[in-house]
Parts: sequence; structure tokens; C-alpha cells
Amino acid sequence: MKHSVFAAAAAFALLATPAFADSKPSDEEAKKLTEAAAALGFSGGTLEKETEATGVYEIDDAKSKDGGQYDLKFDKDFKLLSITRD
Repeated sequence: MKHSVFAAAAAFALLATPAFADSKPSDEEAKKLTEAAAALGFSGGTLEKETEATGVYEIDDAKSKDGGQYDLKFDKDFKLLSITRD
């Protein structure tokens, strides 16, 4: 019985670990992020800043000039890291 209680408690502790959520960038960061995306031919999308102290910014579901939808990642200096087609 002690083993099953311990196993249940350990499983709960692993599942109860808080997940990191992205945050909204500041107005200044959002402006720079939008400008960086526009320079590459993208617009719109949802702006996010990773909260894991990586300094990575994301734009989810940005639209390209050809109508495609992409996820963009930028570093802390707003330089492109990756483009992924949705």
C-alpha cells in the first residue's frame, strides 16, 4: 500500500509541474517584431515572447504575400531564427 501511495504522489508531482506559457511582448518589442516580419514579407499573426529566458520571439500564423500561413521565430535582436509553414 505504501508503494502505491508513493507512486501516485510521484506521478501527481510530475503532472502538477507548472508549464511555461508565452507572454505578450511589450509595445516596443511588438513594434520591432512586426517591422522585422514586414521586412521579410509577412504580416499579421499572434505575437509572443517565450518566458523561458531564451529571448525568443514568435509570430504564430503570420501571412505571407503569396497567402501562405507561417510561424516565425526571432532571436532577442529580432533576427530571424526559423520559418515554419502551417
